[in-house]
Amino acid sequence: MDFLTLLFIAFALAIDAFAVSLSTGAYLVKADGRQTFRMAFHFGLFQFLMPIIGWAAGTSFAMLIETADHWIAFGLLAVIGGRMIWNAFRSEGESIRNDVTKGWSLISLSVATSIDALAVGLSLSMISVQIVFPALIIGIVAGGMSVLGIRLGERVSHSFGTHMEYVGGIILILIGVRIVLEHLAMI
Repeated sequence: MDFLTLLFIAFALAIDAFAVSLSTGAYLVKADGRQTFRMAFHFGLFQFLMPIIGWAAGTSFAMLIETADHWIAFGLLAVIGGRMIWNAFRSEGESIRNDVTKGWSLISLSVATSIDALAVGLSLSMISVQIVFPALIIGIVAGGMSVLGIRLGERVSHSFGTHMEYVGGIILILIGVRIVLEHLAMI
């Protein structure tokens, strides 16, 4: 596999991580260095690990996850997005926000944004591509796109104010819906 093709794959896989980071940056309004690092590190790590897991699992695991992967991603994104909307509604006028860059929220977002990387790893195993270098590039690109997303989200939040909390939650839910619709269109 040539490097340019690998970069296209990495950027395509990082789009969900970028969109979630964008909505997170808008939701947090001002993400500190720790929050940015945690999100970029986890998104990059999961985007690195999932292709390796997919590659190692080969075709036997594909049939098991293929039937539910889109629903898992949708569920995780819908729950986190719903919580963001609920917290925005509940704390309107207050500056209290749950930190989605910690705990189960971060793990859920990391899994939800990296499930397609599992399928890519599986595909790469079928064409006998060694996985470590592609997985490393995929992880680095996802981490970088996450940092970019958070920073752009902060700027958008400053322009549009507290309404971005709602928008961030809606974006996460819509990403989940898109994942389901893309899968259903493949059937």
